[in-house]
Amino acid sequence: MKTIKNIIFVISLLLSSCSKDNDQATSNPKEDIFYLPVVVHIIHNGKPIGEGTNLSNVRIERQIEILNEDFRKKEGTRGYNHHPDGGDAKIEFVLAKQDPDGKPFSGINRIDSTKVIVPDLGHNQNHYAQYAYWNPKDYINIWTTPLPEPSECLVLGLATGPETDLPGTEFFSLPQPGDAEGILINWMHFGESDIACYARFGRTLTHEMGHYLGVLHTWGGGDCENNDYCDDTPAVDKPVYNNPFIGCEGEPVMLNNYMTWSHDETMNMFTNDQIARMHYVLEHHEGRKALLSSHALKP
Repeated sequence: MKTIKNIIFVISLLLSSCSKDNDQATSNPKEDIFYLPVVVHIIHNGKPIGEGTNLSNVRIERQIEILNEDFRKKEGTRGYNHHPDGGDAKIEFVLAKQDPDGKPFSGINRIDSTKVIVPDLGHNQNHYAQYAYWNPKDYINIWTTPLPEPSECLVLGLATGPETDLPGTEFFSLPQPGDAEGILINWMHFGESDIACYARFGRTLTHEMGHYLGVLHTWGGGDCENNDYCDDTPAVDKPVYNNPFIGCEGEPVMLNNYMTWSHDETMNMFTNDQIARMHYVLEHHEGRKALLSSHALKP
């Protein structure tokens, strides 16, 4: 069950996240919006742009648009909801406008994996960072991974989490010294597509970005006392897929939360407490906070 301690924590977190003092980190104080630069490393198999693993610019740009629809709870999109606890995260993602050398850039970095020989380190950030890895204090590194078609619906995405003093941090995949950090997305699940899978509307990146910014699965540590440390998500002690069931406190589980394993067409909300966690990370984690003043945001 959610404890009094957790309630006190959430209240203090909300107060911290909503503070208007001079130490608040935001890339646009006037609008109170956090802008974050992303670079999409398209690791492909040598096909022309728009074919197979070498995703088209349109599909990539649409994925970033979907990400913003979801995080901003944009009316008229799949990212909108009427739930009283569903909030606008006030976070927007921008395809990087400068490369590491300060040159104008599209935000899309294409690498032909057939021309770059690297050791096989497995399906993880360290492996794909061998192809391209930009300073994580200036860019959110996103790699589309050129996995074979049988991986469709089996391998979706993976993200490193931020190490902070928030409860539940130990449940993230935390990079060790020297490790790369960022987000992997199976190329078949990046953006919208007509694949025969429940994950075809671009929500894999929304889910993994939630982890990157400090939000746990709604079941967190897998018990009723220590789940996701968000009181406005019904307590649950096991994974939530697309099937309804009753959680720890007699409430239906929140199927439409982005931090479940529900279908893309079902998910459409972050709660206010989940948003408070993300804001805390952006204000207190050295690397995530640095993104807000990245040169990559500037034309």
